[in-house]
Amino acid sequence: MKKAFRILLILLALIIIVVAGLLVRTKIRTDRILNDYASIYDAEKYRTPVYAEGVEVITQDVSCGYACLEMFSAWNGGHLTEEDLYAEYGKVVTSTGGRFCEEMNKRFPEYTTTMHRYMTNTELIDAAYENLSKGIPVPFEWAAKYGDVWTLHYSLLTGMDIPNDRVTVSNPYGYVEEISVEEFLRRTSFEAYEDMPFYLQLAFAAGVFEKNTLFTVR
Repeated sequence: MKKAFRILLILLALIIIVVAGLLVRTKIRTDRILNDYASIYDAEKYRTPVYAEGVEVITQDVSCGYACLEMFSAWNGGHLTEEDLYAEYGKVVTSTGGRFCEEMNKRFPEYTTTMHRYMTNTELIDAAYENLSKGIPVPFEWAAKYGDVWTLHYSLLTGMDIPNDRVTVSNPYGYVEEISVEEFLRRTSFEAYEDMPFYLQLAFAAGVFEKNTLFTVR
């Protein structure tokens, strides 16, 4: 009995050490991505506002990932719907960024969609701006509020006007958001997510979810 108890204590200690190590690693990675982005306001490259025109916002029925695929399809001249995707799989398969990226490549083979994880603030802004400069909406992950509750969410980035400090997002909660660059980055880094539940902190630590993540489509 004592031996079993000692083994249990050792296992618990190992679990605590592993979890603590993962949380520390996540803190280090988060600190790295939160670099100073003030230089974007003076950069000649970002003087011209860029937009993806013709994105129609919908209100999701099944999931934000499926809704973003539907919005991208409609923008691209297609007719894919959330219901089509759910009928095919019988479940939601886009809960993680990797699977969302796979679906983008499967549904839109005329493009190559690439997932970029843990980008620095300046890298994220640059990648988004480059993609939008080609007139293509940019799927991304961020923290969003559904009513008063914070959620992990997919949306489509549809515009950046850096000189006027404005980022435009088509949010499948059913509306367009126009926010500052600072607010945009606070939410892509999930620093805005107030009182994140511990199980979600563990999910980020384990690599199930990522921060400062977007999907370039080219």
